Amino acid sequence: MLETFVERLLFASRWLLVPMYLGLALVLMALAVSFGIEAIHMLGAMLTSGEGDIVLATLGLIDIVLVSNLVVMVILSGYENFVSTIDVAREDKDAPDWMGKVDAGTLKIKVAASIVAISSIHLLKAFMNIKDYPNDKLIALVGIHMTFVVSALLLAVIDKIAFAAHREH
Repeated sequence: MLETFVERLLFASRWLLVPMYLGLALVLMALAVSFGIEAIHMLGAMLTSGEGDIVLATLGLIDIVLVSNLVVMVILSGYENFVSTIDVAREDKDAPDWMGKVDAGTLKIKVAASIVAISSIHLLKAFMNIKDYPNDKLIALVGIHMTFVVSALLLAVIDKIAFAAHREH
């Protein structure tokens, strides 16, 4: 009797994640507003900016999109993996193909790959403004980026060794 109660309580505790996913949806809205503001600034400065400034602004927009994609992936796959299936997605023909197929391990690898991509954009921005960065800061940026790359690779290798045989897809 007590064991059943505890098990039901523990199982129901997964719903405590829902406010966190809703909070991430608010973050996604903030990112959309930020993207709009940055796009308007970029379009307004297009006539007076040089090519390098436009490329940097575009990289900033891409950065926001990558982070937004990451947030969507975490919200949807996290909810499906840890809370409940998303029935609406099963009925919607526009639902992403990966819905219902991304497990926690795959999600970690996708998050790590997104972090590497975001880090790459920041590194590219630094290299495009190389005169504004002292050598030690550039070396630190490359070191941080390489740490992300190696971490993502190690996560992928560990996931492949440990879990790939258990996946259906």
